[in-house]
Amino acid sequence: MFSVINTLHRCYSQGPQYAVLSPCNSICLVYFPDACINLIPCQDKGAICIQPCPPSFHGETSFVCEDRKWQMLSDACASLDVQSLFQRISQSELLPCSGGHSGGAGEHLPFVGEGKPGHGKPGDGAKYFGAGNHSCQADFSCIIPDILSSPAIPGNIADIVELLKKISLLLSENVTGGKMKSYSRIANHILNSSIISNWAFVKDRNAGSILLDSVNLFAGKLLIRNGSESIQEPFIATKGYSIHRNTSGKSFDFSMEFNSTGNITGQMVIPEEELLRLPRASKAISVAFPTLGAILESNQLDPHFVNGMVLSVSLPEELQNILLTFEKLNKLRQVGAQCVGWHLAERRWDPRACELRAHNVTTVVCVCAHRRRTYRSFSILMSPAAPRSSVLDYITWVGLGLSIFSLVLCLVIEAVVWHHVTKTEITYMRHFCLVNIAASLLVADVLFILAAVVHNTNLNYQLCVAATFFLHFFYLALFFWMFTLGLLILYGLLLIFLKITRSVFLAAAFSIGYGCPLVISILTVAITEPKNGYLRSGACWLNWYETNALLAFVVPALSIIVVNLIVVVVVVVKTGRSSVGEGCKSQDLSSMIRVSKNVALLTPLLGLTWGFGLATIIDSRSLAFHITFALLNAFQGFFILLFGTLLDRKTREAIRMNCLSLRQKWGLEKS
Repeated sequence: MFSVINTLHRCYSQGPQYAVLSPCNSICLVYFPDACINLIPCQDKGAICIQPCPPSFHGETSFVCEDRKWQMLSDACASLDVQSLFQRISQSELLPCSGGHSGGAGEHLPFVGEGKPGHGKPGDGAKYFGAGNHSCQADFSCIIPDILSSPAIPGNIADIVELLKKISLLLSENVTGGKMKSYSRIANHILNSSIISNWAFVKDRNAGSILLDSVNLFAGKLLIRNGSESIQEPFIATKGYSIHRNTSGKSFDFSMEFNSTGNITGQMVIPEEELLRLPRASKAISVAFPTLGAILESNQLDPHFVNGMVLSVSLPEELQNILLTFEKLNKLRQVGAQCVGWHLAERRWDPRACELRAHNVTTVVCVCAHRRRTYRSFSILMSPAAPRSSVLDYITWVGLGLSIFSLVLCLVIEAVVWHHVTKTEITYMRHFCLVNIAASLLVADVLFILAAVVHNTNLNYQLCVAATFFLHFFYLALFFWMFTLGLLILYGLLLIFLKITRSVFLAAAFSIGYGCPLVISILTVAITEPKNGYLRSGACWLNWYETNALLAFVVPALSIIVVNLIVVVVVVVKTGRSSVGEGCKSQDLSSMIRVSKNVALLTPLLGLTWGFGLATIIDSRSLAFHITFALLNAFQGFFILLFGTLLDRKTREAIRMNCLSLRQKWGLEKS
């Protein structure tokens, strides 16, 4: 309440030219330009100040108070009169007047808002009709001089979008090449790469989406003369072809200016098998926008941005799939790509519309589903590049090599000492779990390398899906075998009177260690892959932003870590209460304590590793998180060798005995 009273006081204290438009929202309305910046103090964060436009402009500019400074929120100042422009082109189709009857034409054109600044004079309309009504009967060229001479400021951008929307809804019958040419010139004026930053201050945040829908609607009604039409402006291009079932595939190729640095290309192909679906001759139209992707606002949480031109299509309903090729704007090697379609109703990029077919450093090939009422426009998205450094790559590959070597050595040692360290049921079960933990991580490490190789070459989508599936499965198996080890501890400590046979243990262990990961992996791919949400962009790994498929790994892994930490606490409490001499159970208790040490050491390390893995997703640009995760992840195999094998007293004794035995045999052979 204090801030509201304060705002009232500040507005009125400056003089009668101020008033409060909405006190409950701390909005201050002022009546002459630059008052917000120069006169009204910015004290309450979030307060809004609205001021009028300079002379010859109509509308208003809004400012918001941030960090004790007024920041522009939106700028609706415009010099164009949309209603007047629309009336000139709409009535020109209804009133066939010649150049000699300009006065009569002008009398039929009332100007809404006549007399307001920037709205023109009554005689202006008659003057334009006298000069150019003959061209307006065939197209909209008579309003182009007004539009192209106007500055592409945010207010004019909004008005032009509104004008194009009205034309698409009300004047889209018999769209000739001339009309499409004029329409494209108008749209091109606000798509210029040099004024993209002005779109940030357009009052309607959906203006870019409205523009896209309007162009698609108008272009879809383009009449095709002599089998083809082609209209090209620097920042919007339209191509149309007559198509029929006997056509051997149809390709739409675009090469357009993006900025002063050069051109960008795109291609839309209708496969021959799709054309066979056509029951009759029809038409196919495609529109290319090299700069619209930078304008469209995505509602996704994913910090992706458009990395190619936007390609729109208008096709017969019988055609279902099209092939799209996009040249990347950002061609850095580590930059991934995701094929997407613009969802008409939800006004956002949707990965379910497309499937990634091929991907290299410069281009991306997508297969997209054309749905007239859902998806008409397509492009590629790019994630902000994860920090790359030679140090990070060195740690990853050297650590991975050390991990694989450690795991192989671990399995070799277990094979050598197996008969010496598995004399009791508890020790057998413990080493059996350890072998499967090492084997699961070894396979996962090898698959990690294969997934990287697949991703760094021309991406084969199905191969990437397969690599991700098995990578998911074996990483989960690593954790579920850790869980089995935790259950083994509880069995040895709490269920001392329950005896299970080795065959029952093996069946239960395999069901938990491999059965549960298999079920989770199959369900994950079955649920998310039909929506094209299984893979994340830029890597052969589970998706996070669109379908949260990664939760199918994170939730089980972190749950097992928590459970195993609880098991360790139970062990500490149980062993603290146990008497020194428990008779025949003392040996089993000693074995349980050794198993608990393994779990107590490995569980926090695995938890810390994947905790940092989750942090790299939350903050993908943090080099510190990436390096820490790479270190911990790459050395997991070494940790298993160290804490699971080398630090175990019984295993070291068995190794020593084997070494002595080999030395004695070697000595006897020499003698």
